[in-house]
Amino acid sequence: MSPDRPAVGDLFRRFRERLAVDGAARPGQPGGHAPKAGAAPTGPNGSRATGTGAGVARTDVGAAEAGLAPQPPRDVPPAERRRGRRGGGGEQLNVPPAEFTSYYGRPILKAPVWKWDIAAYLFTGGLAAGSSLLAAGGQLTGRPALRRAGRVTALAAVSASAYFLVNDLGKPSRFHHMLRVAKLTSPMSVGTWILTTFGPAAGVAAIAEAAPRLPERGLLGLGRKLLPPAGDAAGLVAAVTAPALATYTGVLLADTAVPSWHEAYPELPTIFAGSALASGAGVGLLAAPPAQAGPARRLAVAGAALELWGSHRVENRLGLLSEPYATGAAGRLLRTGRALTAAGVAGALVGRRSRVLSALSGGALLAASVCTRFGIFHGGVASARDPKYTVVPQRERARLRASQEPDVSGPGAGPNGG
Repeated sequence: MSPDRPAVGDLFRRFRERLAVDGAARPGQPGGHAPKAGAAPTGPNGSRATGTGAGVARTDVGAAEAGLAPQPPRDVPPAERRRGRRGGGGEQLNVPPAEFTSYYGRPILKAPVWKWDIAAYLFTGGLAAGSSLLAAGGQLTGRPALRRAGRVTALAAVSASAYFLVNDLGKPSRFHHMLRVAKLTSPMSVGTWILTTFGPAAGVAAIAEAAPRLPERGLLGLGRKLLPPAGDAAGLVAAVTAPALATYTGVLLADTAVPSWHEAYPELPTIFAGSALASGAGVGLLAAPPAQAGPARRLAVAGAALELWGSHRVENRLGLLSEPYATGAAGRLLRTGRALTAAGVAGALVGRRSRVLSALSGGALLAASVCTRFGIFHGGVASARDPKYTVVPQRERARLRASQEPDVSGPGAGPNGG
């Protein structure tokens, strides 16, 4: 044992002396008692009121007499101490507002790891779908320039979509592996099969446009005769698949846990459908002469109406979760997209006989589609990175459920109705 350390007997004696003085300090309080006979009123370090040693507790009155800072006020009942603190006379019991930054050092929600290639994939998929619908309209109404522009653009866009998707997956074999199963409850699985069906059909339809350039005799001459009807059939297959291709990406985003994507599940497919129609109309206005661009103008009006309505909804209906779509990069992109869409539709309607104005309108619609897709993408990523978009809506839903639950207290609430 260290020679500087007090003996156990001394420590026990000091404890008994302090216990006796503590009982005598509050003779009128519940639990207080008079000093025991023979107990010393003071210890080695002085009384409970004026002592300065380690472990000495003192009252406010004793502290004032000794000229020391007050300890927790033992001479005031606990109820009065609590009332004083709530009145602002003591330390604050409430904690500062919580800042939702992490959960045990980790983000509450893992933000998507997708990069710009997935946002580009969203655009090219919609462009392929809109262009195939434009091509089908030109095919059924006898507008060869419109049909040709739509088919060629659809093939180029779906090829770019496949590249962006495989680039995100990392290996081409992973796309092949997703074709091993068909799961209707998985938007990714359904989208893979939609892309697999649409791609070959769009390719055959685009290749059929080269039939007039083939020789009339020999094996290539046979291809010249068979390609046009095969291209017409393939073009209709692509057009039938196009609505699913245009909207499944919206369902895919809404199926994630990203707050602003998940909450906008009714609007995202509508926005993407409108954006696809507007981009297809832009191709028609750019490539076809004004005399054949009638279906493209009607497609532009329909697509702009759907896109503007959906964008307005996601920026106003979602409450706090609408904020990521109205601020930052997403807000700037979506506002630019709306302005370009309105300008493109106005130019398409006014410039019915002007090839230059129609081309400018088509370029505006294509740029608007790019801005809309990238804006939706960035808005969702921003909502996943900020924890408040996860925590605050969860708490609101919990309070709403609690307020809707029936009150089971009161007479008759017991198991036997008593």
